[in-house]
Amino acid sequence: MGKGRLFVLSAPSGAGKSTLIERIRSVFPEMLYSISCTTRAPRAGEREGVHYYFLDRSRFTQLVHDDGLLEWKEVHGNLYGTPVEPVVAALAQGRHMILDLDVEGAKEVFRKIPSSVGIFIKAPDMAELERRLRARGSDSEESISTRLVNAQKELQAEPLFAYTVVNHDLDDAVEELSSIITQESE
Repeated sequence: MGKGRLFVLSAPSGAGKSTLIERIRSVFPEMLYSISCTTRAPRAGEREGVHYYFLDRSRFTQLVHDDGLLEWKEVHGNLYGTPVEPVVAALAQGRHMILDLDVEGAKEVFRKIPSSVGIFIKAPDMAELERRLRARGSDSEESISTRLVNAQKELQAEPLFAYTVVNHDLDDAVEELSSIITQESE
């Protein structure tokens, strides 16, 4: 059995990472996708073990204490993290897995699993990123401003990633990402 690879994708909000991951998962249906844990309540339509593992705060903090998370952080009063066990199991079985992480989470995974393949996704420029955030129609003006400030900081982490995919055209970006995954899987 071949050696499993861990692909870590990160991007500023609005760069199209979630859409790319969705498309990549249909190109590589055998690739596993890491499901995160969270202490927040499920949103409408979210299912346990599909979208997240919904945990109470004491169970989550026990996982942290037991080194059961590859990375974790608190966002808006809720805890989010990547369980170690499914990742280690997948790699041991020679399966490939993809993680969808923010830049800080990616740094932690690179430290713990140096063989991870980091792929940074970005929009062609800040004007396009802002256009995409506004086109979503789901963020307040304050949220858009915060996301743009955060994007500037996140872009500084790009050199930590082995690859960068500029998502100017979705089909081209999917093709480029597919090529990277194929190359790194050999």
